[in-house]
Amino acid sequence: MGKYNLTALRVRQTALRQKEAGKTHQIPKWIDVVRDIPPAQVLVRNQQQQHQLVRQRLKTLPGASKPQVVFEVQEKRVKPKKASRMFLPTEIKYEEDLLRKEFFRDHPWELARPRVVLESTGKDYENYDWSRLQQPGKRLDGESVVQRQLWLLNNVPDMTKSTAYDIARREFYRLRLQEDIERRVAAEEAEATGATFGPTRLEIGMELENQEYERWKVWAKSEAQVQEQRAAAFTGAPEIPSTEDSLGLEEGVEEKQPQQA
Repeated sequence: MGKYNLTALRVRQTALRQKEAGKTHQIPKWIDVVRDIPPAQVLVRNQQQQHQLVRQRLKTLPGASKPQVVFEVQEKRVKPKKASRMFLPTEIKYEEDLLRKEFFRDHPWELARPRVVLESTGKDYENYDWSRLQQPGKRLDGESVVQRQLWLLNNVPDMTKSTAYDIARREFYRLRLQEDIERRVAAEEAEATGATFGPTRLEIGMELENQEYERWKVWAKSEAQVQEQRAAAFTGAPEIPSTEDSLGLEEGVEEKQPQQA
């Protein structure tokens, strides 16, 4: 423990000695390659390079007639790490990650919508023009809002993050409303021509909830009976009077009734 392991650096010497000692009958093919390109002998391991977050903005600078592209570099604060975590790969951050995190934090149910992640060529992004939100061949989702907001930040002069977010969300809500109206109209037209649909998701959910409630009622009744039995066993059953005592009590009651009259 604590010593350097130089076995990899001496692999060529070890192979030659084994050939001289007769342990191997043939010299490996990589002997000459290791001689020409020896293994690295740097025993000091450098820390990983820290990646900086670069943002592109279009700003109107004082004294300039036209807006100019400005690259803003956000310095990453270096945190002290443990010795065991010093050489781990560093985290690479992009501006889209922050925008994506903000959008899905405000719209968590967008993650429940089914998405198509399969691409035909892997270069579908080259055909997208994010000067508008809706793209041909791509379903409207949260990623569209993120890319639209990023395009506004990079191409509109003096655009702020909150303003770009509001613009992208407004366009997103309008298109979502349009999709809902088209879906509702299509369902009404289909029903008018004789189509029948099964129960909706809301009705299915209510039915499952009712079944669970009925099951809970049965369980609650059985638990209540068990608790009552335990309480009765702990306190003891009430004493039942004998036949003679009951007759004596009845006679005493009959004798008292004429006196009261």
